[in-house]
Amino acid sequence: MAQPLPQVGRRTIEALLEKNASALRDRSLMLIHGRYAPGATGAFTATVGGEPRRVSVRDESSVLGLLAAWQEHRTDAAPGSLLVVTTGVDDADLGWDLRGHAVRRRTLTVDRAEIVLQRFGAAGLDMRMYREDWLLEALLDAEPAEGGWPRAAGVLTRDSALRALVVERLGLARPAGSADTSRETAIDADSLLAWSRTTAGPRRFAELKEVERSELKKWLGEVAGPAVPVLLALAETGRGTDAMALGLLGAALRDPAASPDTVLAVGGLIGQARPRRAELTAFTDAVEGTLIRWISEARSSDSARQRVFAVLDRADELACDAGLTTGLAASRFLPSSFAAQLGAVIAAARQSSEAGENELADLTGHALAGLFPDRVRVAEMAVRLSRWLRLPVPTLPGVAAGVAAHVADWGWADRALTVLWSGDPGGDREVARHLRALYAEGRDRREALDEVFARQLAGWTLHATAQQPDGALVVENVLETVVRPLAAGAPPLLIVLDGMSSAVAAQLGEETEREGWREIVPRPEQGEPAQRLAAVSMLPSVTQASRASLLTGSATAGGQSVEASGFDAFWRKRRKDAQLFHKASIGGDAGHFLAPELLLALASDAVVGVVLNTIDDALDSGQQGQRTAWSLHDVTYLRELLAAARSYGRPVVLTSDHGHVLEREPGNGPVEVTGPVGSARWRPGTDAREGEVNLSGPRVLDADGTIVVPWRENIRYSGRRAGYHGGAALAEVTVPVLVLAPSAELAPQGWDPLPREQAAPLWWRASVAVAPAAEPVPSSEGTSPKPRQSKPRKQSEELFTDADVVTADERGGEEFLAAPLSLGGQVVASEVYEAQKAYVRKAPEAKIVAAVIDELVAAGGTMSPAALAAAISATGRVRRNIEGFVATLQRLLNVEGYPVLGFIDGGHTVKLDETLLRGQFLPTQGAR
Repeated sequence: MAQPLPQVGRRTIEALLEKNASALRDRSLMLIHGRYAPGATGAFTATVGGEPRRVSVRDESSVLGLLAAWQEHRTDAAPGSLLVVTTGVDDADLGWDLRGHAVRRRTLTVDRAEIVLQRFGAAGLDMRMYREDWLLEALLDAEPAEGGWPRAAGVLTRDSALRALVVERLGLARPAGSADTSRETAIDADSLLAWSRTTAGPRRFAELKEVERSELKKWLGEVAGPAVPVLLALAETGRGTDAMALGLLGAALRDPAASPDTVLAVGGLIGQARPRRAELTAFTDAVEGTLIRWISEARSSDSARQRVFAVLDRADELACDAGLTTGLAASRFLPSSFAAQLGAVIAAARQSSEAGENELADLTGHALAGLFPDRVRVAEMAVRLSRWLRLPVPTLPGVAAGVAAHVADWGWADRALTVLWSGDPGGDREVARHLRALYAEGRDRREALDEVFARQLAGWTLHATAQQPDGALVVENVLETVVRPLAAGAPPLLIVLDGMSSAVAAQLGEETEREGWREIVPRPEQGEPAQRLAAVSMLPSVTQASRASLLTGSATAGGQSVEASGFDAFWRKRRKDAQLFHKASIGGDAGHFLAPELLLALASDAVVGVVLNTIDDALDSGQQGQRTAWSLHDVTYLRELLAAARSYGRPVVLTSDHGHVLEREPGNGPVEVTGPVGSARWRPGTDAREGEVNLSGPRVLDADGTIVVPWRENIRYSGRRAGYHGGAALAEVTVPVLVLAPSAELAPQGWDPLPREQAAPLWWRASVAVAPAAEPVPSSEGTSPKPRQSKPRKQSEELFTDADVVTADERGGEEFLAAPLSLGGQVVASEVYEAQKAYVRKAPEAKIVAAVIDELVAAGGTMSPAALAAAISATGRVRRNIEGFVATLQRLLNVEGYPVLGFIDGGHTVKLDETLLRGQFLPTQGAR
């Protein structure tokens, strides 16, 4: 039986033409033993001996056919054109008449190995390739049209040939402008998974011959990992573009608790590829690893985000069609599982904060948590509110205690409630149902507090004045009590955010610290916690009364002219220059964000005041920042003012004239009343009804000193807006006061830093046990802490220096080691720590290092530098260069370079990795 003729392709013909270029100068016929590939082009232009020649190819199986083809070529072909005939006819049957015109006067046989050597420019060929006809044939067939194969230096190895073949056959992306398709193109599971998402890539592989597909799968499995054969098997069955989505669904088979129905459904989706369990596991791991990298890129790239969700949405679609959505609820990647886990957090938070925290830990471990920060924030707020609701109901002994508790605690609950009220940005209905229920529970408690506060306010207002505020800081005393002590040093900048509530102040306080500001507060009495300052607004809590009183330092009402003249008069009496800027005078002209007059004032020694109306204007016109929060970038001019104040070395007092309540029942209309109405939240009269309270006294600056105001948020007397003020709710009457210093030397004597960890209530942080709320105690007006004796500081001195001021007993270290060992104590007592100390000159005392470790662990692994400094101070030592101190601790704790301790968040947060710490210093305990 005759052997089948070898198939000859265009690339082989071109190679033979080039090899015999010298002989083709005076000849135009080439005979090749073989069969021309069916469907291949019969005419083309090839470069032969450096010149383009027109080539015609004929496949003839008889002598007559060969003679006819040659005669036709001689008669019709253009000068210089070539005829190539593939045939199986023996030379003996052809005769010399025809053979005499052919190159080498005979039929040429195809030596694929020799041609491959020529096309790669190699000096030799890997011996294994001589036995692999499929590879030689594929290399000849797949040679790139532009540039050819990459040049090989020396011997062409099998791996190099296969790499080049894979790049060309699969159409893998090559670097821009590069003709080298082998050395510069990555061939790994990650790049092949990306290739599977291309339109034509998987189809190109499926169209290859079976033997070539089989061999390429085998080689790629060796060099790119066991996941690749599964991917290519899916491409063979027409499921290549769905391969990554199917890999996510295949993860269900790794779950020992997976139901038989789930296993059967997943098997039905990928069963045609027939992967073994180990291969499927490797494939699933590779898909998840690639997606994690893509998701990381998607946080800052819209195109990367689209690529991620093209896979994930398709996986969800396949899961839905196969009835797998419920079975894959524990997936770390599917959007449907993210929504399910989000719903589980909210539902669990309604039952208990502990259950909510457990579910929240699962949600934050979901791969999509970083792409849905707004939705994760909803879950976090739900758990926080759940913790707050599980605390004992606080008592409220007076107005001073009420506003202090609101700025330090209940205002944070308002912040959480605002997020819950706005709902899940994903629009999940089940999540929305649980959110409404949790919100209603939290709103009921806040309403009860507002009612008690309103009753207290009514009694307090009868006699309270600036001179006798009954322990409260009233808004007209803020200049004297807060701003004036700062003016004794560097001239301060007073920024009035008209309408800023305690909830808004909580977020702005966090953001200012992240931008390098340090909040400072008067040092509390012995045993009392430090907390943010808060004042009581004028009544009604509207701009005309409260802002004028704040800026003039006296109980008065009026507009901008009254505020400007009163501000100047207040400071002139205290022998200080002062300037006040309202909305129209803040913005600069072309090329200047801030007005030159404002910048000149900031550069002077004058006390400067600036009124920003963004919040109040937005509420009045129906806007509320990003609907759930106000950030620094939401308040026009605020970030620029803070930057200017820092550049001029000014401390900043960030305060408001009153707060606000939000419109949360858009279906309700205004309450009908008989008689005149003052504004949206107050009216003249004495006929208080349900949800309202009568207020009268020297601090009521309208309606002859007697008004009716609502304490319930859903009562208003005017048309609908985004928010309102003027009433007696805590969110309206409380005036948050944030004192921000660019450096500690600008703090008045007797004032200390308030890190964000201390500004936030304990229940706000998931990492600490929530202690029962302490009963609010009114602050005692007139008693001030004794000033701390300290040596004078130079203006250039930083908050922390490398020197320690020793104030504790030198035996403190011994007493510490004798106490029951905490995690920090165990670390500093370990042999590894002792060995590390040898590499650190003047290592800190053991008790200081242990205290830092314990404080960081108690705080969940992260703390602001200011809070860390406070933790060090608690040991009886003072560190004045916290960055240098952390660098020293890193040399002690970061064994062999592992990042046990370091800065994150742009240097605004110190992070401790407890797992790495235990692994490095306490390896016998294992990870916990």
